[in-house]
Amino acid sequence: MSYSLDLRERVIEFVQSGGSKSEASRRFSIGRQTIYHWLSLPSLAPVKLVRRRKRKLDWEGLRRDVDERPDAMLKERAAKFGVRISSIEYACKEMGISHKKNTALQRKVS
Repeated sequence: MSYSLDLRERVIEFVQSGGSKSEASRRFSIGRQTIYHWLSLPSLAPVKLVRRRKRKLDWEGLRRDVDERPDAMLKERAAKFGVRISSIEYACKEMGISHKKNTALQRKVS
């Protein structure tokens, strides 16, 4: 949980008006290292973190590949995209793609 922008501004204002960082730490119940960090930032606004990183893996390409070749194994997909199997598994999980086989196809009874 991040600190409110109002609290951050009050702490920085206290320090810049002559108060010590240790006193600000005690008064506002914030770690001293946090105050040092806030002083080094260009903006006090909280930064929103991105949940997933898209690096090597082309997520849209993976989705198309799953649609075109639903029976391909994870290791085949990993070799095609040049990533590890765990990357394919993570991406499929995040996109809501299941590993279950298609149960709509039934065997012919001879």
